Amino acid sequence: MTQLAFDLPQRPALGREDFLVADCNAEAVAWLDRWPDWPRAGRLPAALAIHGPAGCGKTHLASVWQAVSAARRIEPRQVTAETVPALLEGADAIVLDGLTADIDERGLFHLLNLLGERDGHLLITAALPPARWAIALPDLKSRLAALPAIGVGAPDEALLAAVMVKLFADRQLMVSQELVQFLLPRIERSFAAVQSIVDRLDKAALISRRNITVPLARALLAGGNTENDKEGN
Repeated sequence: MTQLAFDLPQRPALGREDFLVADCNAEAVAWLDRWPDWPRAGRLPAALAIHGPAGCGKTHLASVWQAVSAARRIEPRQVTAETVPALLEGADAIVLDGLTADIDERGLFHLLNLLGERDGHLLITAALPPARWAIALPDLKSRLAALPAIGVGAPDEALLAAVMVKLFADRQLMVSQELVQFLLPRIERSFAAVQSIVDRLDKAALISRRNITVPLARALLAGGNTENDKEGN
């Protein structure tokens, strides 16, 4: 009989104490720890832009700051010139996580101005620093260029290993160092790839009713039958 895998969402640990600090993200963490003592440029809100590749931890950092500052998280697609007043109602700290090139420019301009008038705080995350965004609105372009921008770099192997262990621990799964060392050379060196292999191994172990071991990982990466492969293979 085939074991069913219930693909339930996992709740990751997103507290400040859960974030793993390394050279690639230490500067961003230091900036968050400095809040609310962030600099202001002119009429802009006290703001910070964190940029880096997908899966590097930007959203986790944003969640840490959101919890500390009681900020309101706004989806970038919600931002328009018409919606900004309602989106900011009663809020002096805002998180805009995952800004992309299709952001409504007039809406973002309005948000910066209104939040600046309130002496508010803003955290933005994106793949690129604001100064490199293809912005057509000149006033918005100059304001974005004035924002402090901190990059989160690609992780090294030690950090990827620590993140992998943490992601398994978030699921209440204990894995061996042997498994971690087996996996790291065989996946892309990114947080997104680590997240993906943890998800896949968790599901494969549930379906096959097996522990998460090197043989299971080997079968999964080879595209084999993880349900029937023997642990000793």
